[in-house]
Amino acid sequence: MDDYLRLQAGQDARRKVAAPFVLVGREPSILGYYTLSAFAVRLEDLPDQAAKKLPRCPLLPATLIGRLAVASACRGRSLGRLLLVDALQRSLRNTAEVASVGVVVDAKDETARAFYIHHEFLSLLSDPNRLFLPMATIEKAFRAG
Repeated sequence: MDDYLRLQAGQDARRKVAAPFVLVGREPSILGYYTLSAFAVRLEDLPDQAAKKLPRCPLLPATLIGRLAVASACRGRSLGRLLLVDALQRSLRNTAEVASVGVVVDAKDETARAFYIHHEFLSLLSDPNRLFLPMATIEKAFRAG
């Protein structure tokens, strides 16, 4: 987490490669962060339940959560969930100006994969560690409160 923020996040932001968002504590200390980027997902990689209502285009616009990390001292405090909810809200709001059919994440390990599956992400057919949450599901969740 520290290396990315110290060495790469500023460059990614300046180059418009990724937009970092940081959760800061009172001290101030960094509790966690995530990044968002534009992405394209292949229709053929989406599970049937996600693809059935989408246009038959080979590539569809999506939003990528490229990184999501919580400080090791803060694990177990639901900050990962808080960061994910913020990333999903921001992604949904942005669809008014930049279209996105859903959010894509890459799970770095089985624990991360289980976290995303718990939050209704679906594995892509081409790679079970790349997951997708349809924007319609995100919109429905925020409408329901």
